[in-house]
Amino acid sequence: MSQSFDVLIVGVGGQGTILASNILGEACLIAGLPVRGAETHGMAQRGGSVETHIRIGGIYGPLISPGTADIIISFDLLEALRYRHFLKPGGSIVTSDAVIIPTSAFTAGAEVPTQAEILERLADISCTAIDAAGLATEAGTILAQNVVMLGAASHALPLSVEALREAISRSVPPKTVETNLRAFELGRACLQK
Repeated sequence: MSQSFDVLIVGVGGQGTILASNILGEACLIAGLPVRGAETHGMAQRGGSVETHIRIGGIYGPLISPGTADIIISFDLLEALRYRHFLKPGGSIVTSDAVIIPTSAFTAGAEVPTQAEILERLADISCTAIDAAGLATEAGTILAQNVVMLGAASHALPLSVEALREAISRSVPPKTVETNLRAFELGRACLQK
């Protein structure tokens, strides 16, 4: 049995899922915590699903088994729904409230559930949806949605705010550090209200 704190980050290609997992990994190194991670992003550049597994403090492999994730950080409501089976009993999901229609569904004319329908399907678990796009825009760029999500999820992570802020500063391009730190703080603040 693993003693790790398991974080699954999910989104679609281009949303910064990999950068978010790199920031978490860097924060673990800053905090002196062992960390293992893995990512899958087969068709990510075409808007496909991207998932990264981060296991903080564990001694076993990098992949999280279904039903064992402590938290899922999702950059899209559909991805939250797709991966909810990874969540352990008592775990939680922090997700963007956006619904990104998959290219395959769009080209096939398939019906996609609405935001309200997805939230209803997630109502039986601890799930918090936030306006990541709005907060990122408020911070200075919509591209910082991934860092907004890390800020919102930071209350549940076994990492200090200082370690996360330092990891952001080390991981993003120097000219975007201030904007990303602002995005992180806006994400944190939205769940303190």
